[in-house]
Amino acid sequence: MKSKKIFKIGAGIVIFFTLPSLLFFGYLYLKYDTPLPTGTAGKAADDLATKMIVALNYEAYVNTDVFEWTYKQRRHYKWEKSKGICEVYWEQYKVNLDLKDSNHKAYVHSFKVDGDLAEDLIEKAVKYYENDSFWVFAPHRVFDQGVERALVDTDNGDALLVTYNTGDTYLWQLDDDSMPKSFKMWTSQLPIDGMETSWSDWTTTETGVKLPTLHKILFFGMEITDIKGVN
Repeated sequence: MKSKKIFKIGAGIVIFFTLPSLLFFGYLYLKYDTPLPTGTAGKAADDLATKMIVALNYEAYVNTDVFEWTYKQRRHYKWEKSKGICEVYWEQYKVNLDLKDSNHKAYVHSFKVDGDLAEDLIEKAVKYYENDSFWVFAPHRVFDQGVERALVDTDNGDALLVTYNTGDTYLWQLDDDSMPKSFKMWTSQLPIDGMETSWSDWTTTETGVKLPTLHKILFFGMEITDIKGVN
């Protein structure tokens, strides 16, 4: 009898915590899940993408040599574009990423480390960089090698569908000045297709590049702070 009571209590606890989560996920899925739209590749799509990067001062982005930023007050970056290196800082760790030759180096409390610890830190730093830099520079990279662009006719006007070689796809909505204001996401990391995230609170670096400082998805916000751009 005692074991049966323990089981019932345990089952009750599991239901108490999981049922609201399941109901909430079901609500989000029904409300937001949308199929991937079909777009038309070609000159019109490229023209819209060009308008976007011109509005963002893409030329200044190309000419800016060093960018710094902090992602969600957790990780700080110093990316030296011409050298192809990026320093990633979090907690007591630092990793120097060699984006050209993968000659990475890892540090703990400023002391260089090797072996399994270094490999683990480098693997984390690579993932952090790929994710966190995307939330800063994604609209500047729509003409990168391997990126496909298509024009989609939506209820809010023309939108830019951008697909990467990973299969991840984003539908950019632009404002009247051709500035990005949001995108919808179809990615392997999200269980709900078509979730929308804002791109807002733009700042301009000393070199003239326009970069976002805030993203909102549902009730959550992602802050990008300490943004710098120097030649």
